[in-house]
Amino acid sequence: MPFQPRELFPDRSARDLFGAEIRRHREKADMSLRRLSEVLNYSKSHLARIEAAESLPYDDLPSKLDACFGTDGMFARIYALAKNEPYPSKLRRVVEVERRAVAIEEYACATIPGLLQTPELAKASLRIGNRFAPDAEIEEWAKARIARQARLAEPRPPHCWFIVDEAALRRAAGGPEVMCRQMASLIERGTRPYVTIQVLPFRAGQHVEAGGSLMLYTLPNEPLLAYEEGSRFGTFIEDRDRVAERRKNYDLLRAMALSPLDSEAMIRAVMKDWTSWEPPQI
Repeated sequence: MPFQPRELFPDRSARDLFGAEIRRHREKADMSLRRLSEVLNYSKSHLARIEAAESLPYDDLPSKLDACFGTDGMFARIYALAKNEPYPSKLRRVVEVERRAVAIEEYACATIPGLLQTPELAKASLRIGNRFAPDAEIEEWAKARIARQARLAEPRPPHCWFIVDEAALRRAAGGPEVMCRQMASLIERGTRPYVTIQVLPFRAGQHVEAGGSLMLYTLPNEPLLAYEEGSRFGTFIEDRDRVAERRKNYDLLRAMALSPLDSEAMIRAVMKDWTSWEPPQI
């Protein structure tokens, strides 16, 4: 089956327009991504993500593109707008909904919810999912993820209810020290009046949301909105019957989870385990 380049949407944002213009000009010049990466001395994989509007370029790329294609500062001008959009289009709506929500309920199976992650865990988690991304990209994504937490520090933050799978507490990301600091952060966050954290223990067994994440957003004067996310996808659910089904699933998980006090006790126990953790002898 021949390779099909990913469809681009230049009308969505300056960030998407920047990527679409790269493809338009390199195809006009009959250049492959590999050849362009060689000419610019730039990572081919990073160029591919920039073209797909999944990543922002480094500051030096726009001038290199203008020099390569003779575009008289066009890429520099678009970049001046694009760099104000830290989130790729697939996450933009999530961020917009988070900003408007008066209540956020989340179940996380494999990792600590982004709204609760420390900067160190954010970097480690992003590195695990993007093994070949440059360090500067990981830094950019981590800053954008942590910036979303500013919503929780506002004078009137949303009420947040997090159900965290025990696996997310015990699966190392970034090493024992990073996990210890993350456990301490969870304990501190759980003391805030608008944040509730519950742990879903292994002994709760299998359930319908295993393997992914589920978010429920309560927006002012709007129907409940659901969002499901896996390692390679994220989908908003707006159909009322399907949202009602996710509401029931979440309520069942809440009933299966430990109480907030028992959850804090488990987090403290896991933190102690990480504190005394030693690598296996080989």
